[in-house]
Amino acid sequence: MTESGTAVHAPVQLSPRAHSEVVRILKAQAIPEGYGLRVGVRGGGCSGMSYILGFDKLREYDITFDVHGVVLYIDKRHGLYLMGTTIDYHDGLDARGFVFDNPNATQTCGCGSSFAA
Repeated sequence: MTESGTAVHAPVQLSPRAHSEVVRILKAQAIPEGYGLRVGVRGGGCSGMSYILGFDKLREYDITFDVHGVVLYIDKRHGLYLMGTTIDYHDGLDARGFVFDNPNATQTCGCGSSFAA
């Protein structure tokens, strides 16, 4: 949903596993009402930009999206870098945690937490 309240598809999607894990964390950590899942980027990391993922309150430049009942806050200035990204969750012997599949990334680091666009 945009600031004007018009329905829009979120630039970021959650895989079923990521969605389940976010819902589990929301309940287990008793995240307060009014907080949403912040998805964004910031400068830094070995490839130039790194991802932001965590629970936060709504900020001035945010656009709010509802992705199957999970509220996402995305700074509208970050949308270009995140368009088409899918967040997955891995819980195996070789990897554990959230993983970003970003079609805009021209280069990624070995750890998967930073990228160049």
